Amino acid sequence: MIRRLKEANKVPVHSVGDGRFKTYGRVLEGYDFNGLIRWMEMETEVPEEGNTYVPSVPEMESLPVCGRLQDGFFGGMDIEVGYCNGKNTTLNGMEYHKSSEINVAVTDCMLILGHVWDIHDNHFRVEDAEVFFLERGTAIELYATTLHLSPCRTSDAGFKAVVILPRGTNTDLERPVEPAEGQDRLLLMRNKWVMAHPERKPLLDRGAHPGIIGENLELRY
Repeated sequence: MIRRLKEANKVPVHSVGDGRFKTYGRVLEGYDFNGLIRWMEMETEVPEEGNTYVPSVPEMESLPVCGRLQDGFFGGMDIEVGYCNGKNTTLNGMEYHKSSEINVAVTDCMLILGHVWDIHDNHFRVEDAEVFFLERGTAIELYATTLHLSPCRTSDAGFKAVVILPRGTNTDLERPVEPAEGQDRLLLMRNKWVMAHPERKPLLDRGAHPGIIGENLELRY
């Protein structure tokens, strides 16, 4: 699969097992995610177009692995377990959290990633992003310093991915925030700082800062 993706795209496509991934995150190998994957396969669908993101699903959170992740990986912090399914193929924007995020690939997918230290004056250049292939069944930690957004599909069928974060992330802010410094202006939702590509109207309409410079990268398969 990754060979086909490399041939289909004008930008390099790396594996999360590659050394280049080390500054973005790591592969998780000590947890059994099979129950989450089976639930996702049986209970969720890929929308006909666009993406579906659900931050918290109680049925998923009740599975044993989620308790282990809350106690161990997140150090006792309350977590939310949800999913993102869709047919996305473009960058559209970049976001980051002040915490790690776990992604579990229920299907093959690609991730477009960047580093927070490459944000300058609330802008990020597409040329500084890198693309990684995530094989079905693989779980990764994305560090708090990693820019990301939606996965991208590797087939016409779309993608499915589990998303695990501290509880409350990606939900509505409880009150308006008065910016105290530059990147405060990127805060869009709870624990979610976002830069949108100027062509991505849905994000701009929600108030995202148009901070992506360059072509809205589209990945092919």
